Amino acid sequence: MPSQGLLHGKTVLITGASSGIGAAAAELFAQEGARVVLAARRADRLRELVAAIGAAGGQATAVVADVTRAGDMRAAVETALRTYGRLDAAFNNAGWTSTGTPMHLMDDAEYDRIMDVNARGVWNAMRAQIAVMLEHGGGSIVNTSSVAGIRATGASAPYIAAKHAVIGLSRAAADEYAEQRIRVNALAVGSTRSELMDQVLSDTPALFKPFTERAMQHRLAEPVEIAQTAAWLCSDRSSFITGAVIAADGGWTAR
Repeated sequence: MPSQGLLHGKTVLITGASSGIGAAAAELFAQEGARVVLAARRADRLRELVAAIGAAGGQATAVVADVTRAGDMRAAVETALRTYGRLDAAFNNAGWTSTGTPMHLMDDAEYDRIMDVNARGVWNAMRAQIAVMLEHGGGSIVNTSSVAGIRATGASAPYIAAKHAVIGLSRAAADEYAEQRIRVNALAVGSTRSELMDQVLSDTPALFKPFTERAMQHRLAEPVEIAQTAAWLCSDRSSFITGAVIAADGGWTAR
């Protein structure tokens, strides 16, 4: 790993770190000089990722955590403090969805899970992160929303609602904590190759064509492309950006 980088010397917490965008962010952030704290539910995946980052010369630690549990998010932040002494930035990336079930047929359990992971998960994570950042002079938080946070995409109704909520939470927190030097931004992520996307397209193959054709670039993003945008927002090079919704969508929402 290089001694200097975009995130040199920063401690960054990443949720949903065991696969897809989160795993790509873990490796990229470490390459850019960050000490990364990886939070996800799957311990085996986290161990493999920490080992890979360490073998490449980076610094990483992991905590098994579920974003739907406020106590788990506090524990993840405490792990960052205990291991590295501070928390400078966070990438709240954990998400989950389902497709193919019309709204009037969807049961309450499915609605609850989608809303809990995507909206409550960001709520739980930000509260824990902000509390610590207030004590250490500020920080940067990046929340993964989606093009579904801006418009109807064909994804499930609760997912669209939850991703709209992520943008609302991000803007509200940006406004509330700007004077305390905490920046909060959201990513409007387009269709990206990931474990979650594979499941969505397996459940509803008809979505592949609109998911690729709506983007100007006519393709799915690679996870690292989203991670690169998140890294910049976590860094000091985006110091005058807060309350923003940054589109990483291949031009989908520009049309």
